[in-house]
Amino acid sequence: MGVKIYKKTTPGRRQSSVNDFAELTSKHSRPVKSLTRPLTKTGGRNNQGFTTSRFRGGGHKRRYRVVDFRRNKDGVAATVERVEYDPNRNVFIALLKYGDGELRYILAPNGLKAGDKVMSGPTAEPKLGCAMAIKDMPVGMDIHNIELNAGQGGKLVRTAGSVARLVAKEGEWATIVLPSGEMRQVRTDCRATIGQLGNMDFKNIIWGKAGRTRYLGRRPHVRGTAQNPVAHPLGGGEGRSGGGRHPCSPTGVLAKGGRTRNPRKNSNRRILRRRKSVRYGQVSLPRRK
Repeated sequence: MGVKIYKKTTPGRRQSSVNDFAELTSKHSRPVKSLTRPLTKTGGRNNQGFTTSRFRGGGHKRRYRVVDFRRNKDGVAATVERVEYDPNRNVFIALLKYGDGELRYILAPNGLKAGDKVMSGPTAEPKLGCAMAIKDMPVGMDIHNIELNAGQGGKLVRTAGSVARLVAKEGEWATIVLPSGEMRQVRTDCRATIGQLGNMDFKNIIWGKAGRTRYLGRRPHVRGTAQNPVAHPLGGGEGRSGGGRHPCSPTGVLAKGGRTRNPRKNSNRRILRRRKSVRYGQVSLPRRK
């Protein structure tokens, strides 16, 4: 997979780059109709029509691809039919055809090609694209699509190019290192898929112009300091200003300093090393003399 840069014929082309889609089996293949669902847009509004998330709306029409995150069809070998593009996520998906004729989509790991054989369950070999319980994997494997609870389906490491590593197993707990650097424990009964996810150069793509982000359903983000004082607490003033107060929303809710994660989550107990060495709000500052 690589990034393609066009000739600089326009200001938008000068600054942008695109995916060459070299990993795809066919760039124009239609998805399996039985594995797609309609996808409605909210425009950032709730069921009462009020905007709860600003700067959303529009975008290209999509159909949702039903992806098998559980990988619970055990003991049946599957053949990779093709690798497809999924407009709902930044990683590619692979179409599997099992021996009994059933079709399923999975997240496509890097290096998986049409014609490859994959399997899930305790009888599967620890090779690329196979899914099994962590207790059946050798230590040191690169994994993705990791469950937090057995049978729930993969929740961790599902974005393009991401990979986690299994570093230890002790009793019913296994230790994994996530792409963020966080080290945590999960039960060995939880399943994961072997390999690193594909589309690794997605992070190197430059959108280049506002029109390409409008295709994704993202509307222009207007700074609070650029608005009138009647529209935003940071607005107004003569010339450019810093707002005169801490960053906040149009309703005055502070944007920085608050917790974004529920501290009472039971899964917090299984975090051995956080992704940040020092947690915000717990830094000990020297006292004034």
